[in-house]
Amino acid sequence: MHIGNVLEKDNAIDDGIGDALTSALASLDSIILGKGPQLRLALACLIARGHLLIEDLPGVGKTTLAHALARVLGLTYQRIQFTSDMLPADIVGVSIYRPEDGRFDFHPGPVFSQLVLADEVNRATPKAQSALLEAMQEGQVTVDGASHTLPEPFFVVATQNPGNQIGTFPLPESQLDRFLMRIELGYPDETAERQLLAGHDTRAALAGLEPVLGPGDVVRLQRAVDAVRVSEPLIDYIQALVRYTRESGDFPAGLSPRGAIALTRAARAIALVEGREAVFPDDVQAVFTAVAAHRLTTDELDRRRRPEEIGRHVLESVAIP
Repeated sequence: MHIGNVLEKDNAIDDGIGDALTSALASLDSIILGKGPQLRLALACLIARGHLLIEDLPGVGKTTLAHALARVLGLTYQRIQFTSDMLPADIVGVSIYRPEDGRFDFHPGPVFSQLVLADEVNRATPKAQSALLEAMQEGQVTVDGASHTLPEPFFVVATQNPGNQIGTFPLPESQLDRFLMRIELGYPDETAERQLLAGHDTRAALAGLEPVLGPGDVVRLQRAVDAVRVSEPLIDYIQALVRYTRESGDFPAGLSPRGAIALTRAARAIALVEGREAVFPDDVQAVFTAVAAHRLTTDELDRRRRPEEIGRHVLESVAIP
């Protein structure tokens, strides 16, 4: 199936956009070596109109992935380095009084970009973290009672270090739920690490990346997600997974309706990335851990479980209809 078959037909649609999407993945794979599944999840998260949280140790490529996404997709890019002394105005912007004409001028903060990297977001205090909430949920920010619309598309990639590191403030459940997916990159495999040790220059490769899509293409892909079919048996399967998280007693709280909707939309997006017009059970399984694990770990004991362990447990416990 060609992705152009799913996209709405208008004069602005390029039937080669599916090939461009494949090229985008290939470009990303040339930067983030050996992480094909994570790259597909990141791209699916973007076209599903979600936001991405990457939790991992320093030095595994979290920041590089965000920058590479922006370059390959032709998106404006801003990096916000979160620190313990950061204020909300450092993120959203500030109104400055002009005495010569007696009015306030709004000076946008770095959040006014199409792809925003919130680097080490759990280094900041909850007050600063909360400044992202309205932007992520509503696509706008409010300063001094005035609302300001963010650019389209708008995608936040937040990185955080493991919570047991010194100087971190765990994200509250309400903010974790704003992220459609949470992924980990992990250490590279031996082949990829050998390429790095042999002199693969990630910075030079990143600087040489050329856009293969543009903001308009990304917006059209986001709209195309709604056209990917979800059959009644697939809805039955998603409901069975959600019901298990609520009724099994294995988790302090099961997936909410918003979590169920997120799972369905993410499955549609990954199906589109894989070039399919309809969602398969494999698509649901491919995104389940990234979408569900951070919504199911709500107490300290449960947080010690690996996301893969949580996802595998649920998927193995629920049969495909």
